[in-house]
Amino acid sequence: MLLCLTPIIKLVLVSDFDFYLPEELIAQEALADRSSSRLLHLSRFSGRFDDRKFIEFPSLLRPGDLLVLNSSRVFPARLYGRRAGLHAQP
Repeated sequence: MLLCLTPIIKLVLVSDFDFYLPEELIAQEALADRSSSRLLHLSRFSGRFDDRKFIEFPSLLRPGDLLVLNSSRVFPARLYGRRAGLHAQP
């Protein structure tokens, strides 16, 4: 039996969640035309990021690419945390 001593989840710090996100970039509802959704494309050859539209997705695929679909649903969840040395009250 092989035991893994490395934790699956690394130590998570509050500072990991501290980043600037402009309000206008936060989606409030799904678009009526889903093909107009935005898509962030990373070129693995150049390392360049490009803003695209989802309608462009098929043209980004190349022969031999692997497409993995995620059919999971989002569920309501809450993450409780506590600062070092303080007792958390959920």
